[in-house]
Amino acid sequence: MEEKVLEACLLAGRILMTNQAEMYRVEDTLMRIGRHSGFEVVCYTTQTGIFVGIDGKSNVRMTQITNRSINLDKITKINQLSREFVNNQRTLDELIECLKELEREQLFFPKWLEILSAAMISGSMMILFGGQLKGMPLTFLIGGVGYIVYLQMMKPLQVRFLGEFLVSFLVGVVVLFLSKQGIVQQTDVVLIGCVMPFVPGVAITNSVRDLLAGHLLSGVSRMSEATMTACAIGFGIAFAFQVV
Repeated sequence: MEEKVLEACLLAGRILMTNQAEMYRVEDTLMRIGRHSGFEVVCYTTQTGIFVGIDGKSNVRMTQITNRSINLDKITKINQLSREFVNNQRTLDELIECLKELEREQLFFPKWLEILSAAMISGSMMILFGGQLKGMPLTFLIGGVGYIVYLQMMKPLQVRFLGEFLVSFLVGVVVLFLSKQGIVQQTDVVLIGCVMPFVPGVAITNSVRDLLAGHLLSGVSRMSEATMTACAIGFGIAFAFQVV
């Protein structure tokens, strides 16, 4: 029984952490699963690993977090599964099987929808920062093409922050070249709009929430990761200004 409880906690925690859930959400979910099973679960979570044990017992298990992405759909499904378990709508074995199936699923939006969303964010953010409507179609196009390039570079590069640097550099070169040709009128707001899909907004928000919840280690590490991503974007734009 103890092994099954720890297995369920590790599966739920790994899925939540892999998809950028907040630390307090992870720990609260694991403790609720353990408490409903009749055990007081003790857990320690970081950005790169989860340690789970039962209070008063020597049995402790851990799992490593190597890849992280953003998938709020999986976080929502984990929350629903844990509620169903606590409300006696699922047994522990059913919960484990559902968690294993959820971990195997690739619940991502299709690439064309991601590209379209990135393009819409680019155009709308350009308007929000004071841009003119006549510059929105071009920002929409550059932002969408930039996201396509980003998706194509992520697999072969395998280097964190390099993809954001290169795509922001390429976007900066294109926008500055079009600005010199007189095609782009408001260079600054167009640049802001085009790089906005790559800004780590979720990481920044979660880091602040972790810090406010008292998870100082994870909050600082997430803030550092978000800061390095933002710096990579800024350095790419700055390098583009030097080249063009």
